[in-house]
Amino acid sequence: MDIHEKLRILSAAAKYDVSCSSSGSRRKSNNDGLGAAQTSGICHSFSSDGRCISLLKVLLSNDCIYDCSYCLNKRSEDSQRASFSNDEIVKLTMDFYKRNYIEGLFLSSAIERNPDYTMERISAIVKKLRFEEKFGGYIHIKAIPGASKELIDSAGRFADRMSVNIELPSSDSLHLLAPQKRKEAIISSFKNITSSITENRDAKKKFKKAPSFIPAGQSTQLIVGASPESDGHILKLSENLYRKFSLKRVYYSAYVPVIVSPLLPSLVSPPLLREHRLYQADWLLRFYNFSSKELFANENENLNYNLDPKTSWAVNNFSFFPVDINKASYEQILRVPGIGVISAQRIITARKFHSLSDEDLTKLGVVMKRAKYFIVSSNKFSEKLSPEKIINRLSQNKIIPYKQLELFNDITPQIYNQSLTGES
Repeated sequence: MDIHEKLRILSAAAKYDVSCSSSGSRRKSNNDGLGAAQTSGICHSFSSDGRCISLLKVLLSNDCIYDCSYCLNKRSEDSQRASFSNDEIVKLTMDFYKRNYIEGLFLSSAIERNPDYTMERISAIVKKLRFEEKFGGYIHIKAIPGASKELIDSAGRFADRMSVNIELPSSDSLHLLAPQKRKEAIISSFKNITSSITENRDAKKKFKKAPSFIPAGQSTQLIVGASPESDGHILKLSENLYRKFSLKRVYYSAYVPVIVSPLLPSLVSPPLLREHRLYQADWLLRFYNFSSKELFANENENLNYNLDPKTSWAVNNFSFFPVDINKASYEQILRVPGIGVISAQRIITARKFHSLSDEDLTKLGVVMKRAKYFIVSSNKFSEKLSPEKIINRLSQNKIIPYKQLELFNDITPQIYNQSLTGES
């Protein structure tokens, strides 16, 4: 099988992993090297300064020893198998970068032979890119659960970000749908990476030239809808991961069966709206000082799909409002629907000079079509509506179709009703 055929198979297989992001890395390029993570990044993501950036996103191999029910690459599936050699991945990365097709590499893999063997290959590839090819661009790799800490540490010294995919939100679902995977191995990988990040941070305080260890941090992915866990269960898990392991991101992947199995739900369409609401709720956990418990009212463990989580919280806690924009604290203002982190900071700064009106708030970036029901400004009181009427005015239920882009666009583009299900 030639390299182009391998690329077709393994780049298509890689689209099932959504946990890729590039923000946060500051790896500098050597004078005699190529690329720099400061000015490049990852496929169809966005850098911290707002640029859209791209990468070569492939699997090292789809020849997996595991038999996960939800995965196209599972051992028992009759599918076309392929594996790159280490040199082929290195050559593809360098050739694509020199042609300005990409700005970095996202490398994942099925489990070949055993976790240590797969992790050793990934480590060898990123080491060769850094030392032999002097590649200074962005590299995001997967840590293989069950691989030794030494191999993960070795790979992490040359990568910018590392991911450990949990995929299924509970031990019961993991045991049912992915019986070869062990929760203990996944948690152990998180702990090992977190420990190495801490050790590296301490070393950098003592030694100025201490080598970096995944400077852009670690992330993970959870599949939504393949197992029966509620939104509350999923967000509680995410909250614990952020707190215990200082993850940069938790990615949520709406599930559509790509494998026929009695163990998997039969869905008419992927739960894309549910995925969207989970991302919005996750944002509240990370940047708005919400707890997962606050987002669920009356013991309901699922989000309101007709309202965004912040607005849903507001109408269920109506006694908190209205908030006086000219007197309230930053934390109170941040909880108003339609006001984000940046606009809240602008409000705190601007009101030092004069009282703010509705017109001022609009200029500061406040989304008044939502905020107007929950605030008092200098020239207008909040509309005195009941929570039910506010819900009727703000409710919406729209699903945007998902389009998966092909690496080689030699066929008519399609709108895929297929969601990303996770790595093998």
